[in-house]
Amino acid sequence: MSSARLPGTPRLLRALNDRAALELLLEHGPLTRTQLGERTGLSKVTASQLVERLEERGLVRRVGEQAGGRGPNAQLYAVTPSSAYVVGVDVGPDHVVAACADITGSIVGRVEHSTRDTDDPVGLVHSAVLEAADLGGAALSDIRRIVLGTPGLVDPSTGDIAFAWDLPRWHRGLLANLREDLIPDVFFENDVNLAAVTEAHEGAARGVGDFLLVWIDRGVGLAVMLGGRLHRGATGAAGEIGWLPVPGADLPRDVSKRGAKGAFQAIAGADAVLAVARENGFKGRTAGEAVRAAIAAGTKGGPVLDELARRLALGVASIGVVLDPSLVVLAGEVGQAGGTPLADRVQHEVAAISVVSPRVVVSEVGAEPVLRGALLTGLDAVRDQVFGSTTN
Repeated sequence: MSSARLPGTPRLLRALNDRAALELLLEHGPLTRTQLGERTGLSKVTASQLVERLEERGLVRRVGEQAGGRGPNAQLYAVTPSSAYVVGVDVGPDHVVAACADITGSIVGRVEHSTRDTDDPVGLVHSAVLEAADLGGAALSDIRRIVLGTPGLVDPSTGDIAFAWDLPRWHRGLLANLREDLIPDVFFENDVNLAAVTEAHEGAARGVGDFLLVWIDRGVGLAVMLGGRLHRGATGAAGEIGWLPVPGADLPRDVSKRGAKGAFQAIAGADAVLAVARENGFKGRTAGEAVRAAIAAGTKGGPVLDELARRLALGVASIGVVLDPSLVVLAGEVGQAGGTPLADRVQHEVAAISVVSPRVVVSEVGAEPVLRGALLTGLDAVRDQVFGSTTN
């Protein structure tokens, strides 16, 4: 009995081949038609048709020739950078940093503004986005997606900010204002979640499906990656580890009260780190500086790292026995400053107090992990849109 022919199958195959070719060009380009055919397993004729189709849609362009061999030189093709743009924005209590990237991931414009002297967050983000795009030669109509990383909770059901004490002027309803003012595809994401996205793409968690990223900075936060996907929870509160009840700290009874501080935040946040350092004779303008001073002191700074590890292990072990991750990444100013000496101590302490023993490492991401995560998140979505519509 002959099988029924599925309608649209040739079109689906073309779409899959086009997407595979575009991904190859992004990762390994420029390539010739022959090279694309070899890497995709397509015949020369099919590969040539594919390239012509993508070239007609403006998604690839000729960028040179490959010399050598008999006959005329082969044309080299690459993804057209200007086929789409994304903007990532890192929003903090003191600054807004916006960067514009083309579809290849190259950053073409970057600006930074202070948030201290403005009561107009929409206007501030609007200016930063347009300036970053303009520096990259992109108009607002060229931008396919804007991703803003913010501290606090993002409501999964609405996409709006639900809770962010560090940003008192940022509130529910702000997303609609930004979408009306800029483009429809504006999205908020928690800043620590974006740092974890960067870690998964290009940091210590490359190739790891399940891991935790513990952010120790002005505040403390957690990102949970399960099966390669962020776990946000029903209300977006997954990862708000600062509110974790832990021994050694008072429990707040009204978390909605401004100035309320969670138990884990009280023992592991920047203020607590500075206090531990001072008690052991080390000072710094920031918690990171104080930790670096303790490390530079060698064995004399050991008690600082030991105490910080003991405190951090309470949080890591509490989450670890629920999720049993293979990897925990320490990030943020304190996590980076503590480096391997702190990470090794946390790993040892977690194994000592719980039945789980994940590997604990320091972040391998350099500067601006939140901004980079915003761009990566935007690029993933936009490539799906642009590359997935090649046969329309």
